[in-house]
Amino acid sequence: MRSHPGGEEHTCRMLQLADLPEGASVLDMGAGAGEAVLLMRSMGFAALGIDIEPRSLLVENVDFLHTSFPDGSFDAVLSQCAFFISGDQPGALREAFRVLRRGGKLLFSDVFFTSPEELLSNAGFDVIYDEDMTELWRDYYLEALWREDALCCEIPKGKSSYHLLIGGKD
Repeated sequence: MRSHPGGEEHTCRMLQLADLPEGASVLDMGAGAGEAVLLMRSMGFAALGIDIEPRSLLVENVDFLHTSFPDGSFDAVLSQCAFFISGDQPGALREAFRVLRRGGKLLFSDVFFTSPEELLSNAGFDVIYDEDMTELWRDYYLEALWREDALCCEIPKGKSSYHLLIGGKD
């Protein structure tokens, strides 16, 4: 699992920090090839992956900015390195908030060019946990550039950071 910094270990850490109950329904927004979906299912979660460009049969072709899931459909939403690439981090966070049930959790790691706490708060989330993992992201991204498999997208100028966040919906 090399599609995001920290790989499988990072995903497991997010799940541990979120302290989800066994069998919780988890939506992976930006699931790519579905590695995290497979991992979560092996851990007893009811995981579903969506992506605008799914790379396996484990992942459904759904735009995570505009899903058709009813409000409050999931116990948790997981997203790793996807919301920034969408070009609309605030919109993705609003959609994650909408599909989460009350008491649900957001497990989120991504690149930020603004305050991650402010972005989550503006979408309605309470920040439960925030860890700056910028150094890990820099190493990951430099390695991806070296391998020539870095995602190319328009990156704004300015100081960036990479955070692991757990958010809650009251």
